[in-house]
Amino acid sequence: MKQRDDMTFSFDEYERRISELRTRIAQRNLDAVVISDPENIMYLTDYQTTGYSFFQALVVPLEDEPFMITRAMEESNVIARTWVEKTRPYPDTGDAIQMLVDALKEFGLSKKRIGYERNSYFFPAYHQDCIHTTLNEGKLLDCFGIVEQGRIKKSPAEIELMRKAAQATEAGMQAGIEAAQVGVTENEIGAAISSAMFSAGGEPPAVMPYVTSGPRSMIGHATWEGRTVQENEHVFLEVGGCYRRYHTAMMRTIVMGKLTDSMYKAQERMKLALHSVKNYVQPGMTVSDVDNLVRNIISENDVGARLITRSGYSIGIAFPPSWDEGYIISLKQGESAFLEEGMTFHIIPWMWGVDGNKTCGISDTIYVTDKGCESFFSLPEDFSVKSNEKVKPTKDKNSSSNKADNKKSAKLVEVNSK
Repeated sequence: MKQRDDMTFSFDEYERRISELRTRIAQRNLDAVVISDPENIMYLTDYQTTGYSFFQALVVPLEDEPFMITRAMEESNVIARTWVEKTRPYPDTGDAIQMLVDALKEFGLSKKRIGYERNSYFFPAYHQDCIHTTLNEGKLLDCFGIVEQGRIKKSPAEIELMRKAAQATEAGMQAGIEAAQVGVTENEIGAAISSAMFSAGGEPPAVMPYVTSGPRSMIGHATWEGRTVQENEHVFLEVGGCYRRYHTAMMRTIVMGKLTDSMYKAQERMKLALHSVKNYVQPGMTVSDVDNLVRNIISENDVGARLITRSGYSIGIAFPPSWDEGYIISLKQGESAFLEEGMTFHIIPWMWGVDGNKTCGISDTIYVTDKGCESFFSLPEDFSVKSNEKVKPTKDKNSSSNKADNKKSAKLVEVNSK
């Protein structure tokens, strides 16, 4: 390992992560692991690139020096960012898996017990078939989750980094709330959020902000499509700020015109759920305990809404296509895992189907402490209520395409209300 002082964390932090990984390698009776998940590679080495669609891997032997397999163009990221000293790059005309197999042979690992992340997004079945066929003298064993065991609890240094991500999250959300007005397009709101996040020091997130208005809020994971915000509608925002690939996320809701009784009740239900989490969540609680706490509060409503998803998920390092670590641990029913100090979660007591045609949300990102939990944010939770005063339309606000989008949204209301 090449000691350097210009990485995201101190060199000692990376030494600790590799040492703890090797302890788990030994516990699984493996001689080495092939790590291909981008988040895991970054966690261990500080390596990152947007070119992770090409095969890349960090090989960590139980005793010898780790080495990396990358596309030739990406080797510069290894040199510029990481402590890794040994690389074996392959050209665009080369065979990535053959390079991996050749390197395993070169470093005396081809006849050993090798762990690999069978469930990694970026180690597809085709590549797995190739390595099983080519590396026929060794033993390949699934070690999926071996790095995530370390990632699930954030160190104090990671918590501090997430605070910087939270600053970008809050700046973006505040800008989105300010930009949301009658007569403004969802695109303009999204642009305001993005500009504010980046101006506050944020970096490109794994997912751009979710911005939906009126009936479009009923479409799961939809975001801006040029629709114009209308009178007496609401805007649903979900923003994930990023710093050095670490994320925090929050939901907020803006109401145009009058805050109806049903929307007020939804607001109070979600606030109660979040306040209960902050009052009761602590190390030792099971994942199911937390989910039941949130789910029971949200389910007890008379506005026709429900919580149709898990109530939260682990959040931290992320590359597209998602900012969550929910595959490591999610707050959902039937899970027996328990909370530990250092875990970080996006708590999402959002409400789908208020009055049958509206989705709204208030969420928080928390970290578990030795005695309870704390939020990364200070932004008010209440819905932002604005007048129906219309902003001056830009040239394309009343275009035929925008009118068509609004007609589609109206049809969606009709479908969801039936």
